[in-house]
Amino acid sequence: MRVFAISDLHLSAAAEDKSMDVFGPDWEGYMRRIHQNWVRTVNDEDLVLIPGDISWATYLNEAGPDFRYIEDLPGKKLLVKGNHDYWWSTKRKLFQFTEKEGIKSISFIHNNAFFYRDLAVTGSRAWKTPEDNGFTFEDEKIYNRELIRLELSLKQTRGFGGTIIAMLHYPPFGPNRKPSAFVDLLSEYRVSICVYGHLHGKSRNLSVTGDHNGIRYYLVSADYLNFTPIYLGEW
Repeated sequence: MRVFAISDLHLSAAAEDKSMDVFGPDWEGYMRRIHQNWVRTVNDEDLVLIPGDISWATYLNEAGPDFRYIEDLPGKKLLVKGNHDYWWSTKRKLFQFTEKEGIKSISFIHNNAFFYRDLAVTGSRAWKTPEDNGFTFEDEKIYNRELIRLELSLKQTRGFGGTIIAMLHYPPFGPNRKPSAFVDLLSEYRVSICVYGHLHGKSRNLSVTGDHNGIRYYLVSADYLNFTPIYLGEW
């Protein structure tokens, strides 16, 4: 099974007034471009990791058109929550929604892990780091909660001898590229690959990519990847 990743799809089939086209020429026709590049790159037997900011829908019952857009694309898709995924709900409600909508190719990382042969995929939304400007007491509570959620996911890989991938929405490094407590968890649980999104425009210059202390990092924001899923490897 080949594994790809792409985040920040910001699909607007469910909320046409939220189209990303207004953010400049890089985003013009982005849903058409995602579809064309995905179909050209991914096969039905592949797995695509989508770490957050998936749909502009506000409520889960409004997200059907965006889920069907993803469902119609090749491959199995594994999703984690982003900061704009207001529709994200409990694991039970997400499962009920996909069952009701007849969605077969989409699964969620929500305090759990996905296993396939010698591959495990874990993750959480993560959050901004204490080094970010304007980091508040409320941010600290969310930051600590997301650390707990990531560890709940990672704990399920104890004793697992294969490759572990972590998918986060927020980057696990601060704006000065200082590793956060999320990096500490990735190291503790022997994560090999970390994919993350959230960064766009000039903020992409602050990204950390490549090998760092035994972990390979990928920025997978859709606009950074020219709206084409990036290949991570085969398992």
